Amino acid sequence: MGMRFGMWNIKILYREGSLKVAARELTRYKLDLVSVQEVRWAKGGMVRAEDYNFFNGKVNDNHQFGTGFFCTPRNSISS
Repeated sequence: MGMRFGMWNIKILYREGSLKVAARELTRYKLDLVSVQEVRWAKGGMVRAEDYNFFNGKVNDNHQFGTGFFCTPRNSISS
């Protein structure tokens, strides 16, 4: 079984509802694992978004940078 990877530079995830919109786009392209730059969220963690788990790291004090990953649950690491 093959996996489809992607990379996305996105600056809009701080807007309400944008995480779900982004997840729908990834579903449309049938991507399994996507790296996302410019997340800009103050806290790190994991959030469920449509058919994906979204993992992200904490940004700096100016809300710059920040990296996240969308991955399908079958590819996620369980804790």
